[in-house]
Amino acid sequence: MPAIKRRETTAWIRRVAATYGRKVGEVGYLFCNDEHILQVNREYLGHDYYTDIITFDYDEGDTVNGDLVISLDTVRTNAEKFHKPYAEELHRVIIHGILHLCGLNDKGPGERELMEEAENRALALRI
Repeated sequence: MPAIKRRETTAWIRRVAATYGRKVGEVGYLFCNDEHILQVNREYLGHDYYTDIITFDYDEGDTVNGDLVISLDTVRTNAEKFHKPYAEELHRVIIHGILHLCGLNDKGPGERELMEEAENRALALRI
């Protein structure tokens, strides 16, 4: 289980969601390994690859609700790959999922760059 300061992280997520005119309802987190996230990816999305996060969106109106499935194996691998501290990469992945719940996408043309900019703005709010 990662060392996350729950109150600080919750307050940060609320601040980020508020910048999109959203409130935070219920958000569940499942921290797992690569094999489990691969199983979830295959079963629920029909994708046969590893990923760092899968976001299930249950939003209601302007309230963010959902489940975030996060592979700590991939988070650690990406932290090493990008020469970032593990905690920073973990928070980037968490906020990535929250940004999805706020309506941002990263699959279409130019969306990945917009998502990265949003992640960086959100990480700056964490300080």
